[in-house]
Amino acid sequence: MPSPFPGMGPYLESHWRDVHAAIIIYTRDALQAVLPKSLRARVEESVLLETPDGFGDHLLYPDARVVEFTSTGNGETLPEAGVAVAEPVVVKFDPDPATETFIEIIDRESGNRLVTVIEFLSPTNKVPGRNRDQYLRKQLEICSSDSNLVEISLNRFGIHTLAFPLMLLKPKGRTPYMVSVRRAKVHGTSEVYPIQLWEQLPAIKIPLRPKDADVRLDLQSLVEKCYLNGGYDGTLDYAVDPEPPLAGLNKDWADERLRTLGLRPKEKASRRKGKPKSK
Repeated sequence: MPSPFPGMGPYLESHWRDVHAAIIIYTRDALQAVLPKSLRARVEESVLLETPDGFGDHLLYPDARVVEFTSTGNGETLPEAGVAVAEPVVVKFDPDPATETFIEIIDRESGNRLVTVIEFLSPTNKVPGRNRDQYLRKQLEICSSDSNLVEISLNRFGIHTLAFPLMLLKPKGRTPYMVSVRRAKVHGTSEVYPIQLWEQLPAIKIPLRPKDADVRLDLQSLVEKCYLNGGYDGTLDYAVDPEPPLAGLNKDWADERLRTLGLRPKEKASRRKGKPKSK
């Protein structure tokens, strides 16, 4: 069964690592089929910095690898005053560095020159701290170069991070999901795709070299593949709020749609004047 949401399902956001990994590969494959002959799409990765207080990426990326262990004793329990005391096993571990993948389009004819970078922003890019600072430095580097930058924000966690000031958009354009396209040949300008919760995701224009026509990337088909191939049908609990929770018109619209589809009990309905109709 398809997702009950017409575009980016907010319940997928709590499974962002899986969605991100899949959508990167699907994007690479989709672009490879339409790029000019000398261009190639490649998956690259950057290592995320550790935060000293454990906040941020450590909480979002908790995977760790055990590399060594020692014991303070022989592991046997020793009697003391009638109480059996077990000697602990001390485990030393070194967290694997968290990595984030992105897409690079390179030009084989010019020695693999970087043409376009495509980023699917993750929560770790959108919370204050060293990882966000690291991403913003990379963002500035690309925007100051002769490469294009496409940023796709499909999760609501964190603060605005796309490469344009949010204040330049009218309030109705400050949507839950958003895409920004910065063309290298047009400085100081972003092409912004605002995306409401109740809308299908757009097919966006991916800029290439000045001599090339744009190619289109159908975000809707990519997210649908993530939902289908990730086996999310029947595994997401639509009776509770997603994480992060929805608010305002978005919450009202989602409540009504899920009730209409029989995925949420009617007593959980909330009504707000002026909400969009379920589609």
